Parts: sequence; C-alpha cells; structure tokens
Amino acid sequence: MQSTLLSKMLMCLTGLFLSFFLLIHFLGNLQLFLPKEQAHLQFNAYSHFLSGNIVIKMISYILYASIILHALDGLLITLKNKRLGANYQTDRRGRASKWYSRNMGVLGTLILIFLVIHFQNFWYVYKFGNLPLDENGNKDLYILVVNVFKEWWYVLIYIISMIALCYHLIHGIYSAIRTLGLYHPKFVRWFKIIGIAYSVIISLGFTLMPIYLFFTYH
Repeated sequence: MQSTLLSKMLMCLTGLFLSFFLLIHFLGNLQLFLPKEQAHLQFNAYSHFLSGNIVIKMISYILYASIILHALDGLLITLKNKRLGANYQTDRRGRASKWYSRNMGVLGTLILIFLVIHFQNFWYVYKFGNLPLDENGNKDLYILVVNVFKEWWYVLIYIISMIALCYHLIHGIYSAIRTLGLYHPKFVRWFKIIGIAYSVIISLGFTLMPIYLFFTYH
C-alpha cells in the first residue's frame, strides 16, 4: 500500500512538473509565429540564452530525470495493474470510465516515442550537430526547425502526438489533483474545466506551430 502511494505521488509530481514545463516551452515557441525575419533572429537568440543559462541547465537536468521517472513509473503501474487484474479492459468499470483513462499506457508510449524523435531532431542536433550561425552569431535553430517542419510526415507525426498529449494531460491533471488531496465535490467541475482547457490550449498551440511553418515555407 505504501509503495503504491509513493508510486502515485511520484507520478503526480513528475507529471505536474512536466505540465508546467510544457507551458514554459509553449510560451517560448510562440516566437515561431512572428514575421519570418523577426522570428529567425529572436528564436535563435532565445535558444542561445537558454543553452547558456546555468539555472536553465539545472532545470533541464530535472526535466530529463522527470521524463525518465514518469515513464518508468507509468510502466510499473501499468504492469502492476495488469498483474493484479485491474486493467479496465477486463472488467465492467470501462463503462464508467473514459477510453483515454483506460489507455494511459498507450498514450504515454506514443508520447515517449515522439519525445525520442523530437529530442533527436532538435536537442541532439543543437547540442552536438554542426548547425550554421545566423547573422548574430547564434546557432541557427530556427532554420533547423523550419527544415524539419517542411516534411509532411513529421508534421503528421507531430499532430498525432499532440492529440495523444491532449488526452494524456486531461486525465493526468485530474488524477494529480485527486492524488494531492485537492479533490473536492464543490470544486470538481471547475478543476475539470481548467484541466481540459489547459490541455486543449497547450496541445492545440503546439499543433499549430508545425502546420503554420509547413504552409509558410511551401
């Protein structure tokens, strides 16, 4: 019982941290919607600032650890539920639960695969690749982003992944609120509305970025 509670709490805290990081990442990436010339230099300057800031570097280590712990904890919880026969696909509770709450493992796996692809295409190339420099002497991450999003298949992968993220967030945020003991019948409706609104806005916003760049540069 104690280990189950600790596991749920770990899932809750890492999930909330990752949700908060998504918001910060989303706000920074809004610069991609600026006019081409302005977006080009400003986005590169922003990326250069993040890569050279010691506080951001420390937070990035927490981010990497949170992703790994969240994924491993999710895997352990899924395996434990299956071992105990608690998977919703084999009992009648599925009638009272949403399909995405019964398939958080599948959604999480899709998101994890996307993260591996995403990190390889952007983070790894930015850190260890030979990117050209823009006119201000910063690594030209903007051109890399544009070139990646010119590929229709990657845009499609991105869209599917953001749909999975949206449903993962909707259930995850609601579950985190309950795990932290903030669940109260009087406010449950508002918690649901805020959680759904946050999930949709973040996921939709990230979805529009590759679509915007794809059509802007075609």
